[in-house]
This record gives sequence, C-alpha cells and structure tokens, in this order.
Amino acid sequence: MTQTAENLSKIYAYQPERFQTPSSETNPRLSVVIPLYNEVDNIPPLYQELSTALDALGDTYEVIVVDDGSNDGSFIELRKLFETDPHWRVIRFRRNFGQTAGLMAGFEAARGEYVITLDADLQNDPQDIPKLIAKADEGYDIVSGWRMERKEPFFSRRLPSMLANRLISRSTGVALHDYGCTLKVYRADIAKHIRLYGELHRFIPAIASGLGVQLAEVPVSDRARRFGKSKYGIMRTFKVMLDLITVIFFLSFSTRPLHVFGGIGLVTGAVGVLIGVYLAFVRLILQQGIGDRPLLLLSMLLIILGVQITGTGLVAEFVMRAYHEPQGRKIYVVREELDHEPGAQTETA
Repeated sequence: MTQTAENLSKIYAYQPERFQTPSSETNPRLSVVIPLYNEVDNIPPLYQELSTALDALGDTYEVIVVDDGSNDGSFIELRKLFETDPHWRVIRFRRNFGQTAGLMAGFEAARGEYVITLDADLQNDPQDIPKLIAKADEGYDIVSGWRMERKEPFFSRRLPSMLANRLISRSTGVALHDYGCTLKVYRADIAKHIRLYGELHRFIPAIASGLGVQLAEVPVSDRARRFGKSKYGIMRTFKVMLDLITVIFFLSFSTRPLHVFGGIGLVTGAVGVLIGVYLAFVRLILQQGIGDRPLLLLSMLLIILGVQITGTGLVAEFVMRAYHEPQGRKIYVVREELDHEPGAQTETA
C-alpha cells in the first residue's frame, strides 16, 4: 500500500541538525546512484534506511536518484525528498531508457570520491554500504557485493544467474561470484571513464578491467522484494549471453578488429583455396570432371566469404579510428604519472 500523506510528512520531515551539505566549493565524499523505475512504494522505506546508514558513516554524501521514466507517481515522491533533504538530487528521464542509461547518468552527475550504486527495490541492504567503503579504503578501485544467500526462486533466477556468473568469469578473466548485484562501490575516476551502451551495466567490472582496476568482492545481505514487481525475467539470461559476446569483443579487439575479422577471413579463404587447388589437380592431372561436384561451389563460397569477412575487418578498423581520433579518445588510461617538469599534472584512473 502507498504511504498516507501524514506518514510521508513524518518520513520526509526536515531535520537540519542531520544535514551536512557540502558548500559549493567542496564535493561530498560519497555519491549514491540509484536508478529507479516504478518503485513508488519503496521510496519512503528506502529513504529511511539509506539516510540512517549514510548518517552513521559521518561522511558528506549525496544521493542521486535517476527516475527512468516512471509512470506510477515515483517522481512525485522524489520531488518531496528533493524539497526536504538537500542531500538528494533527482534526474528524470523523458521515457524508460533502461538501467544502463540510468547508471551512466548517475556516474556523469556524481561529484563524490566514491560512487555507490544501489537498487531501489530494497533487496540491497544500505547497512552493507560501510563494509564496502571500508574495503575500498584499502586501495581497491571497485568493490562488488556478493549475495551469498539469495532470496529468489532457484530454477528461474538463482540457477541461471550462477551459470551466467561462471560463464562471464571464465570468458572475461574477471572472477566474480555475483555480477548481478547492483550494490557496488567505485572510485569516481573509474566510474567517470566507463562508457556503457545497451544493457551492459551488469558487465561493469569486466569492462572496467580494461582500465587495470583493483577489484574486490564483499558478502552482502539479500532481501526479498516487499513492494512492486521485478523488472527481470528468464529472458534476461539470453540477453546476458548476447551482451557477453559484445563485452568479449570490446575487451580483446576494440582497438584491433581486423585481427578477429581478418583471422576468420584468412582461415575461411585459405580453406576455399586449398579445396580449389585439389579440384584443379583432379581436373588437370587426373583429367576428371569437376563441374558437377559440390566441392567446387563450396570452394567458391569460402573464398568469397573470406574476402568479405576480411573487408569487414578493414571497415571496422576505419570505424574504430574514426571513433577514437576525432574525439581525442585515447586507447589507454594512465593510473599515475611522475614528472619533474614544473607544472606537470598527475592523472589518475
């Protein structure tokens, strides 16, 4: 049930003694990013639990909620939060763009040293945030939550998730037990360098591995959803498999696509040429007819495919150069630079 106006006024009551809003000249230490879609009943308890957990840390913080085109009154409740608590910021999308877009908007808007991502459905426990922050303070760039005791159905949710996690870990070389847990802590310089498209948010640790990050995993609580309906179904497993192909390609061949396309094209074309040489031997030396042999068509097909696939690799090379060079994008990220020259700057990533 939706909270009554009287209860909401108590939950969102202004408490000036609790607020530690940073001045315009300083940034908060923590930025909490919450993508949200149709979670109107979860907003009041989320506010209470999250505020309690963050206040206990004693750090300056901000909460950035990205309303991903909700149509159930969620934005009305978020506006109340914004008007009563200066820690809270709200970004409202014109329509539903998906969780990946919500996280990207939050990353770009974040001003803190650490960026914390959290689901709005209360399945993540905000009381786990201090554990992740403490681990990040040990020098890790990304600290990921690990839901060891999940409260979801085994066959429809947990089993596909377990299989997907193992496949992703083996394919990307980034071993995590729980890629699907949204509760994570990122250093801001890492979050700002990540570029996400489609539905790649679940692969952020793997994508960030290309930046040379230090990664840790911390066990966290998992709670059953109390309000609303899950936005995920069994079809998500198939989407994960398709997205994994994209991630593997970008991790391994984003700056050298000709290596993968050219390799496939050369092998395909070479097989076609070998078959053609064999058929030439049969026709010229053995004096046998080859016009009605399926191998002749196969040889021609493989040679044509080899040329086309290699050509695709060349086009991909030009596309990637057009992507990196006009934007001034580098194919590397500097973690630290030591320089004795006056005025030299240190860049971290």
